Amino acid sequence: MTLLIIVVILALLFDVVNGFHDAANSIATIVSTKVLTPFQAVIWAAFFNFIAYLVFGLHIANTIGKGVVHPEVVTLQVVMSGLLAAIIWNLITWWFGIPTSSSHTLIGGFVGAAVAHAGFAAVFYAEIIKIVAFIFLAPLIGFLIAATLSVILINLCKNMMPVKVDKTFRRLQLISAAAYSLGHGANDAQKVMGIIFVALVASRQLMATAPIPFWVVISCQSAMAIGTLMGGWRIVKTMGTRITHLRPFEGFSAETGGALTLFGTSLLGIPVSTTHTITGAIIGVGSVKRLSAVRWGVTTNIIIAWIITIPITSLLAASIYLISSLIF
Repeated sequence: MTLLIIVVILALLFDVVNGFHDAANSIATIVSTKVLTPFQAVIWAAFFNFIAYLVFGLHIANTIGKGVVHPEVVTLQVVMSGLLAAIIWNLITWWFGIPTSSSHTLIGGFVGAAVAHAGFAAVFYAEIIKIVAFIFLAPLIGFLIAATLSVILINLCKNMMPVKVDKTFRRLQLISAAAYSLGHGANDAQKVMGIIFVALVASRQLMATAPIPFWVVISCQSAMAIGTLMGGWRIVKTMGTRITHLRPFEGFSAETGGALTLFGTSLLGIPVSTTHTITGAIIGVGSVKRLSAVRWGVTTNIIIAWIITIPITSLLAASIYLISSLIF
């Protein structure tokens, strides 16, 4: 029971870290366009992160809890090792201001620890292939939707006074930022719900066929909201200003493109990276202006970090598992 409590605390700690690491996803555009102050933006994002569970079902939580690793091979030690690896990588990338995927750190850690414990047969490879595919598909979809929306809005507003366009989209950005935060809460908080569910099954507190308890749902949503309130200002700077310069209508296009992508994947139960999604959307609106408007050097470094996240956290989690096996 003591180890189960430790695992649950680590899972909620990961959700807090996930919240402040990924706060940039929800608020970078609305802060960089100066529609809201940073403090106002995190309050706005945290609220919509928290209520996401009222809008969406628990499709993502069920995928993580029942569809990534075979439940019968999972132990509390496996879950603990995966969480520790995910937390360590998240903190490293946060320190250097790199907007990597908290989702993929968690999945990589979980898979790496499970393989170290039970071998390569422990993993549902069809689900892993789908998750890896969406490392590339999620930002591409966000890119295409945001770029298309940006082109449409440019043509709709071409005869309007710039001041009126700016004023209109400052108001609309409140809606698009709220929508994106809903998608973020629906996708990211649910991954940890799945991890806690697996821990409860491994400790025989629940049957594998049981629904996810309400206390798990509300705890994860609360932890995500608290983390978002803490903000991740290093990554906000990267996302909001270093990729491309955004105006309010471009911020609206990026947030809406990202939100629509997250809504679709959340309803389909596909765990994607909210970081990848909004980065793709921001690049999309920047590319509509001109390709040189995107700082491709920064973007290339971000993409490299995306690709190495799952392998690194898998190896880190496997190492932690092997070391912890000498202790427990």
